[in-house]
Amino acid sequence: MVEFSLPANSKVKSGKAHAAPAGASRVKKFKIYRYDPDSGDNPRLDTYDVDLDDCAPMVLDALIKIKNETDSTLTFRRSCREGICGSCAMNIDGTNTLACLKPIDEIKGDAAIYPLPHMPVVKDLVPDLNTPYAQLSSIEPWLKSKSPPAPDVERLQSPEEREKLDGLWECVLCFCCSTSCPSYWWNGERYLGPAVLLQAYRWIADSRDDHTGERLDDLEDPFRLYRCHTIMNCTKTCPKGLNPALAIGEIKKLMVQRI
Repeated sequence: MVEFSLPANSKVKSGKAHAAPAGASRVKKFKIYRYDPDSGDNPRLDTYDVDLDDCAPMVLDALIKIKNETDSTLTFRRSCREGICGSCAMNIDGTNTLACLKPIDEIKGDAAIYPLPHMPVVKDLVPDLNTPYAQLSSIEPWLKSKSPPAPDVERLQSPEEREKLDGLWECVLCFCCSTSCPSYWWNGERYLGPAVLLQAYRWIADSRDDHTGERLDDLEDPFRLYRCHTIMNCTKTCPKGLNPALAIGEIKKLMVQRI
């Protein structure tokens, strides 16, 4: 292992470099954020050389290879490896995305990997998501209906009613959008953020839910909803191709229509 240097004005100190095995012909450098709050040390960037000829194509594959073969202390979340669970959300090459969906070949030059921005770090690439999960719970993301369901019959929707949920139900709660939003960075304890607001609209738009008025009342607040300034970072970064900004706009339209 050899030391490598960062720019003098960097707030993250230099770490150590881990060379690829001898004979590797197609090597890519992964510069990975390392931080353990319990250690008392400052964050650092460690560099890992990965032989791409002996690695599967996604960034998550490289991280797993590094953890298995080079540095078992590297910490990150992952589960499904198919873009469904949202566990492996992180900042890769300057963009919040899912490591399991990000091809290594799309990254030009060295691959810089950081945890989701503006969130407390549990360790390395693992952010503390307690706040966004509490905000999600606050909007009660489940079907609420005053009328009991008919016995042995589903709550039915027309194809047109079901179509209104497309672009909403696909959210995997990775929080890439919320952690890319400047309004959430500065007001994260009061502004719900695009991920949670998209989830809120998913139930507002559901024809089977008859608590729309109560849900809108709960969002009628200068911070919970109206900190959105349509910057559109959320839509640009969503790894599932969703449009949280559109969902927030639809909520705002419903607020105006109630007046």
